[in-house]
Amino acid sequence: MRKLNIIALDEDPGAIAAHLRDAGWDVQVATDLPAARQLQRQAPPQPLVCLLLMRQAPLAQLADIEACMRYWRQAEWIGVCGPSALRNAPLRDLVLNYLFDYHTLPVDLAHLAHTVGHAYGRALLRAEQAGSTRVNDSLGMVGASTGIAQLRWHIRKVAANNAPVLIGGESGSGKELAAQAIHRISARADGPFIAVNCGAISPSLVHSELFGHERGSFTGAVSERRGLIEAANGGTIFLDEIGDLSLDLQINLLRFLQEKTISRVGSARSIRVDARVVAASHLNLEKAVAAGRFRQDLFYRLNVLTVVVPPLRERKGDITMLAEHFFRQCVADTSSRLEGFSQQALAAMMAHDWPGNVRELFNRVQRAVVMTDRRLIAAVDLGLAGEPARIQVGLDSARTEAEREAIHLSLQRVGRNVSQAARELGVSRMTLYRLMEKHGIALDMK
Repeated sequence: MRKLNIIALDEDPGAIAAHLRDAGWDVQVATDLPAARQLQRQAPPQPLVCLLLMRQAPLAQLADIEACMRYWRQAEWIGVCGPSALRNAPLRDLVLNYLFDYHTLPVDLAHLAHTVGHAYGRALLRAEQAGSTRVNDSLGMVGASTGIAQLRWHIRKVAANNAPVLIGGESGSGKELAAQAIHRISARADGPFIAVNCGAISPSLVHSELFGHERGSFTGAVSERRGLIEAANGGTIFLDEIGDLSLDLQINLLRFLQEKTISRVGSARSIRVDARVVAASHLNLEKAVAAGRFRQDLFYRLNVLTVVVPPLRERKGDITMLAEHFFRQCVADTSSRLEGFSQQALAAMMAHDWPGNVRELFNRVQRAVVMTDRRLIAAVDLGLAGEPARIQVGLDSARTEAEREAIHLSLQRVGRNVSQAARELGVSRMTLYRLMEKHGIALDMK
């Protein structure tokens, strides 16, 4: 059913809501901005139309209304206001910058329903474009730092090839996410993506798990079984923590990379498999080769194309964005009254070194959402209350740098088109111009 949210600030929405429900709309009503924020936490599906209903110009609330609109920037907004409200310049700016259309009270319900239908058609196009943009531009990775931008660039480069890829990076930094992105935008996207944690499989079973086995090949092998490499035929096999493989299994994997064939345990028959290998390890494999723990010939076979996922401490400008992304995920299916993070919590996250990287950040946010009784998550809820306060002073500079990077990357992505960049960043054109001036960003900058 088509989704419509009504935010009614100082006007009874009853007649409008009833008329639109009769017309087949799934209508939800918020009678103030706190209730609107509660609707936001429910993560409504796209596409979405939002109706802002107000008789007077709520000057004291305009900043909060604009924040609400930026949050739902993929929605189409329609305004219904009193005839004198638009005499106020700030409200006129809001209408021009954010609204698809507007009506004045008393409203013609049939005309309004017609406008809402048109807005929904536009919301459909916006949702489709947003989905495509998320896949093609962000590659499923949250962040606007230089490190994450370089990672996306490398992923696009290696995805266009069919050679093996070796992904480096610390534990929890997102190596599997990078592997998924490589597969998703490659020519193998329609094939399977099989992820294997080589360190999590029992050493006695890893040979059978990877290469399969024939019936009766060992005790308990009551039927033949296809291995994970064979299951990835036509797609991608992701071998995480490949440095944990034993030397004899490394020989078998090397043979597969050279000949594109495997042999199941208990069989002399060769099976041809067309699967791209993407491998990852938090270990330095070159040092493992020097120590005799990893085969040099296998290392060179894998190390054709390389991608390195930066640790979170090197992309601190992304921490707030990631934390808010995880927060929305964690509260999406709950009735939590949480509204976000306190300034103290944000400062503590910026101070922390994140040895567990993005995985640690997600775990801390998830735990805080479950355990806190506050409206705003505090540093103690994240388990970071003991972090030194030394970077409280540096928080503003970190935010400033993250803001500058986000603006610069957005302008690059849209060919220096200020209107498109403003839309993407969720601000007005005038606000973007002010931010560009603040950060010394000119349209002719490279």
